[in-house]
Amino acid sequence: MTSTASIATVNLNGIRAAAKKGLHEWLEREAPAVVLMQEVRAPEDIAAELMGEEWDTITVPCRIKGRAGVAIAAHKERASIDHDSLRTILDEDETDADSGRWVEATVHFAGGGTVRVISAYFHSGEKDTPKQEAKMAHLPRIGARLAQLHAEAANGGPEVVVGGDYNVVRSEKDIKNWKPNHNKRSGVLDEEITFLDQWVDEGWHDVTRDLAGDIQGPYTWWSWRGQAFDNNAGWRIDYHYATPALAARAQAFRIDRPDSYDLRFSDHAPLTIDYALD
Repeated sequence: MTSTASIATVNLNGIRAAAKKGLHEWLEREAPAVVLMQEVRAPEDIAAELMGEEWDTITVPCRIKGRAGVAIAAHKERASIDHDSLRTILDEDETDADSGRWVEATVHFAGGGTVRVISAYFHSGEKDTPKQEAKMAHLPRIGARLAQLHAEAANGGPEVVVGGDYNVVRSEKDIKNWKPNHNKRSGVLDEEITFLDQWVDEGWHDVTRDLAGDIQGPYTWWSWRGQAFDNNAGWRIDYHYATPALAARAQAFRIDRPDSYDLRFSDHAPLTIDYALD
C-alpha cells in the first residue's frame, strides 16, 4: 500500500519571531509530517517548546549565539524520528561558524516508508570577504557527505532528502534579476553554482525543478527591503535534493508564498513536497 508523506523545509529567520507571526497557523494549515528548519536561532528547549508537544523536535544550535541553527521536527501522529540515527555535524572539520548548519536523522512515516532527512543551512557568504571564503570551504565538504549518502542509498540504505536553504541559485531561471546579480553577488556566483550542478550530475535530483519544469522560478526568498516581495523579485534558494528513487516518488510541491507582505513569518516561504512511500 502506498501512502503520501509531506516533507517541508523553511528558513524561519528566527523561530521566536516566526512563532509570533504565523508559524503555527501555517503548520496547522499545511500539516506536514516532517519540517526541516533553518535559522532557528534558539536553544533546543526553547525550539521544542515553541513547536509544541505534538512535535518531536531536534535542534542543533550554532555555537555562536543568535546565529544559524537547524532542526528536524516530526509530527508524532504522522512520523517518528529514530534518535539513534542522529548525526549533528557535517564532519570533524566543523568550525564555530559552520556549527548549527547540518542535522540528519532517519524518519519512519506512519503510513509506511523510511527516509533519511537532512536540514541544511549553507553559508550566505559575501563576495570578496572572509564570509565568502567560509562558504566556499564549506561547499566541497557538503559534497563529500552527499557522495557518501548517495552511495549508501544506492547500496540498500535509506533514500535521502537534503532540504534547506542553500543560499545559491542554480541558473537565471532561479532569480528575477539575473544580470545585475550574476557574478556580482554571493549566491549568484558561477563558482557556487558549479557545486549545485555537479551534485545533480552525480545523481542527486533538484526535486522542485524536476516537478516545475523549465519555468521562471518558483522563488522561495524575497528581501525584506524595498518592493522585492510585492514585485516578486525573488530567488529560488530553498531546495529538496533527493536520491533518485525518492525523487521518482515526488508527486507535487507547494511554495506557501503569503498573499501580502504583512502576512510573512519569514523572508523565506516554506517549500513542501509530497512523496509517495511504501
